[in-house]
Amino acid sequence: MDHAADDDAPGDLDALIRRVDPDRWMSSRFIADRQARADVVALYAFDHELARAPKASTNPLIGEIRLTWWREALDEMFEARPVRRHPTAEALADVVARRGLERAALETLIDARYRELDPTPMDAAETLTWARETAGQAAVLAAAILDPATDPEAARAAGAAWALGRRSDAAFRSELARAGQAIGRLSPQAFPAAAHAALAGRAAGSEVANRLRLTWAIARGRV
Repeated sequence: MDHAADDDAPGDLDALIRRVDPDRWMSSRFIADRQARADVVALYAFDHELARAPKASTNPLIGEIRLTWWREALDEMFEARPVRRHPTAEALADVVARRGLERAALETLIDARYRELDPTPMDAAETLTWARETAGQAAVLAAAILDPATDPEAARAAGAAWALGRRSDAAFRSELARAGQAIGRLSPQAFPAAAHAALAGRAAGSEVANRLRLTWAIARGRV
């Protein structure tokens, strides 16, 4: 691969997400259907690659090049051209074809990362928008994979709360409260797309403890 050749995405995307994104990997364990689980993991791998782009270099231009690389990968996917050889790109192309994901929804994930190339600190409003358009948008897409008829905004609120909690952002509590009010609108099938919000803002726990916390959240239908 060209500009993303040094990314640490092995062929086994599930192993990658377990290592770099343990909260969302754990929530994906509650997806019963194996194909749906693999599709959601591929989406998280895509989000991981985009998140790495702004951190890959102190030079913002390198980050822009990496994000452009992924936008060009979407060109290939949506124009029925051969997709570049990269485990995440290939897996995402399969998901796009199988699930009918919309390009604009995936481009939102790319566009949101450009703000991270700007060294100027985000204010509260920008931070909330960033959270909703990164992890929030990923939760929307994951929920759509699991149940296309479910409420996307409930998933967005939960995903955004998770992102803010990881940053220890001051907006976390209010967004988590918003997620708590909205998440009841998610269907049981779609709930694993948002369950990781139950781990936000908490000290890192063991895998067993996190699994128990997620099991309790899913049983109650609340985060």
